[in-house]
Parts: sequence; C-alpha cells; structure tokens
Amino acid sequence: MCATALTVALGGGLAGCKGTTVGGATGSASPPAAGAPGDTAGAHGSALAAVDGLAVKGRAPKTGYSREKFGPEWADTDHNGCDTRDDILKRDLKKTVFRAGTKGCIVTAGVLADPYTGTSITYKRGASKVDIDHSVALSDAWQKGAQQWTADKRRDFANDPLNLLAVDASTNRRKSDGDTATWLPPNSAFRCSYVARQVAVKKKYGLWVTAAERDAMRKVLGGCPNQPLPAG
Repeated sequence: MCATALTVALGGGLAGCKGTTVGGATGSASPPAAGAPGDTAGAHGSALAAVDGLAVKGRAPKTGYSREKFGPEWADTDHNGCDTRDDILKRDLKKTVFRAGTKGCIVTAGVLADPYTGTSITYKRGASKVDIDHSVALSDAWQKGAQQWTADKRRDFANDPLNLLAVDASTNRRKSDGDTATWLPPNSAFRCSYVARQVAVKKKYGLWVTAAERDAMRKVLGGCPNQPLPAG
C-alpha cells in the first residue's frame, strides 16, 4: 500500500485549485521546469510558503525497505480502542454503518466522496473499492529520510491521520509510491489540497524532497498561493 480529504480540520475536501494543469486525465505528472508560471512565494502560513522550508536532496536507494519497517498495519496509536483504518473510514465516509458490539469502531458500510476522482463510491467491508492511502507513500518516505528514524517514529508516521486519506482503490494503486513530481490526482480540483497535505507531512516529519518534487509542488501551489498548510 502506498495508503485519507474530506474534513476541514485536516485541510482536505474537494476545494482546490481549479484550472491547475499539471498532469493529464490519468493523474500522471511530468516534472515541471523550474521557474514555471505562478506565485513562487505564497502567503504567510500557506503551503506554498512552506515548500521553501523543505530540504532538497537526491532520492536515497530503496535498499532495505519493507512495509514491516513501519510497524504493524493500522496500529491503534491514539489508544482510542479502534484501529487506524477504521478511524479514517469513520472520518472520511458519510452514512456510516458500524458493526454491532464494537462501540462504534468497525465500519461495515458507508459512502465516500472520493477526492482523487471526484466520484461517489459505496463502501462495503470485505468487498470494498476503497483504500486508505498514505499521501506521502511509505517507500517514498523511506528514500527521503525515514531510514534513519526509530521504529516508533516510523509506526507513528504510518498511522498519522494527517498523512491518510480514504480514496478510490484502483486510482490509489496507479499512484503507487509516486511523489508530486510523478503523480497527481485525476481530479484537478483536489490537487491543491493534495499537494498541501504532502508538504505538511514532509515538514512535520523532516522528510526531504527532490528538486523535481519541489518544482512540481511550487507549480501546483502557485495556482493557489493562499492554500493553507494543513495542521496535524
């Protein structure tokens, strides 16, 4: 799972930068040239302004990466009695139905307004077309600083709601471990929120970006220079 956009508290939702033209209908994005049109400074507190605070380095080798390096999947890191996957489903889905006797933890059904495609998806546990996506993929993080982290920090990163979105499963698989320079959501209206979230995650955890990634972030956010940096 590379593996949450719709809540105002985390800076999600489908509001974004209409008219941004990075990538095509498939959501792929080619690295833009430096100096691309758009605001390169950004308002105070904006995601665009935060981009310049990210360290820029080359991508490290993927050697040694495995999902297990980030701890057990969907650990209950906030100790609320529910695993992280159900926490995100509960946050992002509407019309949620819970399994009886689980104290509102296990989500069995609901409806997702998918941020990646702009479509509505019916969620049914066990036959779902919904994934929980890491906005900053675990393998991308591994190659940009996480190799040096403690096991506890990697576990917290993998379960941080700031980095998680409930999304269309097939679109998520196409994203794989892409960063902003190589993949953007097909739903162009969500791209500003999506990139802002990646900037927030990388800033929070001290992850670096490649030069191509930084330029791609600037290009997208240059079309929405007042896009706030999500808190979390």
